[in-house]
Order: sequence, then structure tokens, then C-alpha cells
Amino acid sequence: MRTEPTWRIPVGILALVAGLIVYAVVIARYAPSLIGGWPVWAQTLVYIVLGVIWIRPLRRFLIWMETGRWG
Repeated sequence: MRTEPTWRIPVGILALVAGLIVYAVVIARYAPSLIGGWPVWAQTLVYIVLGVIWIRPLRRFLIWMETGRWG
């Protein structure tokens, strides 16, 4: 259990926000041109997957923020 503040938490939060902004901009820029002609149900499925996929690496990142280790 951590008893003193660490620099990793504020830096990690800023990195997480910046990374999500970059990810969102990339998806918003390129996805519509790639899937714009697809049926609505397929587009919805793609956007749901893209909206959830960023969560996958989040666990290790949060562990690093708390412990300083990646696993």
C-alpha cells in the first residue's frame, strides 16, 4: 500500500487523456471514409468495437500508475 504521493498518477492521468484525445481524433478522421458506405448496422458495430478497444491496455497502465510496474 502506497503511503506517499507519486508523480505517476498525475502524469498517467494526463497521458491517458492525451492518448484518448489522439485516438478519438484518428478514429473520427479516418473511420468515416473507410466505412461510410457500409450499412448502418455494420458501422454501429465498428464504432462500438472502436469505442471499447482502448480499454484493453488500460489495466496495465493503471497498474503502472499505482505500483510503478507494468504487470
